[in-house]
Amino acid sequence: MTPAPAMPASGNGGPSLAIRCGGIDFHNPVLTASGTFGYGKEFAGLLPLASLGGLVTKGISPNPRFGNPAPRICETAAGMLNSIGLENVGLEGFAAEKLPFLRTCGTKVLVNFFGTTFDEYVECGQRLGQLEGVDGLEMNVSCPNIKAGGIEFGRDPRVLGELVRACRNVIAKPLWVKLTPNTSDIVLLARACAENGADAVSVINTIGGMAIDAHTRRPRLATVFGGLSGPAIKPVALRMVYQIHRAGLGIPICGIGGIQSGIDAVEFFLAGASTVQVGTQNFIDPASSERVVREVEDFCRANGVTDLREIVGGLVV
Repeated sequence: MTPAPAMPASGNGGPSLAIRCGGIDFHNPVLTASGTFGYGKEFAGLLPLASLGGLVTKGISPNPRFGNPAPRICETAAGMLNSIGLENVGLEGFAAEKLPFLRTCGTKVLVNFFGTTFDEYVECGQRLGQLEGVDGLEMNVSCPNIKAGGIEFGRDPRVLGELVRACRNVIAKPLWVKLTPNTSDIVLLARACAENGADAVSVINTIGGMAIDAHTRRPRLATVFGGLSGPAIKPVALRMVYQIHRAGLGIPICGIGGIQSGIDAVEFFLAGASTVQVGTQNFIDPASSERVVREVEDFCRANGVTDLREIVGGLVV
């Protein structure tokens, strides 16, 4: 049974959770993270999508991808490793099969996208940005550049800046960049985005890791390496959000990494994030994002916060 649409938290006489981030006005700051919420429709019977600030779709590439061989997910002590391989229906499949529902879902829709060459990024971003029902784009730069020996686009500030600028030139809608944490200086990457036209940065993507089955003496993932997500990466994510905010780059931040509760989300706001994305927790509790919204509102009410913006960047050091 599909739940009835929920009213935004800011519309019930409580504290205002409305926030503007990266060129988009959200009625609350809680979004769902790419790769953990399908294309949105998969969760429509599990929680009212209109109760969320927004959702971010699975990563979309110019052509369909079938992803990596199994096993491609394994649980870890405080999270999970995944090596899905960016499986998706492709741009045309997304426009024809997924977007019609998203136009009716009652919340903001950001489409995550990627490519394996500059040209693929530009083509995909340009075409997605022209689609009705897409409120903004989130560029996944943790992808291997096949023309540069497989080095991730997002690990070199110079290359990242050139890619952001190339996409910015053809994308009129808000453009967010999802940064990799696999770097020695996250601020340099954020600065490259800010200086080349990005509207916001999403911080962070998964951290590279692996798991081994001691009994079989084999990796637990078919590809050996995967991306670590969940509560285990929250301290790293908080640190990187704070570093970018402290650097005063003037670019809004969407915090991602191990958010399980409203208190977790509030910690990200205090560190400098304007919005957050709930990811791995969706696999544990499919309705967790709606609960996080309520818990953020409860925190604000209990602590005399009348407007969420009061606590963004409010960490006392």
